[in-house]
Amino acid sequence: MAKFFKEFREFAVKGNVIDMAVGIIIGGAFTLIVQSLVRDVMNPLIGLLVGGIDFSNLFVVLREGNVAAPYATLADAQAAGAVTLNLGLFLNAVVSFAIVAFVVFLLVRSINRLKREEVVAPKSPVEKACPYCFMTVPIKATRCGHCTSELPAPAESVPSGEPAKA
Repeated sequence: MAKFFKEFREFAVKGNVIDMAVGIIIGGAFTLIVQSLVRDVMNPLIGLLVGGIDFSNLFVVLREGNVAAPYATLADAQAAGAVTLNLGLFLNAVVSFAIVAFVVFLLVRSINRLKREEVVAPKSPVEKACPYCFMTVPIKATRCGHCTSELPAPAESVPSGEPAKA
């Protein structure tokens, strides 16, 4: 049992798990902000543009409840036990998704730009071609392992400011 808890502790304190937990918490808070933006800012503006429609109360009654229709709000219809098709709530979810998708796109785009700006130094070669048989050999080789020809010595790196020895 002690080994189980030790393994769990090692798993839980790994950087990836902690990063994921922080991401989930921030994502939950971000979701609340987006929902408020859609419900409290976007929907009233869109409602004004299309004639004062409140999208949260945009619904279609599929079957009346205990109290006969018409229902002024979705809450009234649900309280009466009516079966409704909640188009406004669906529209709110679509607008929320579009906003979240756009923000995630901007975030990923920014991260990708930062990654592109990092310049990776070219690696020094570890192999070279034999000038006689054109097979690949290690860069430090003095003889070709394929045709046994003597290879020119590799160029030694010379510190700047010192003349190369001939």
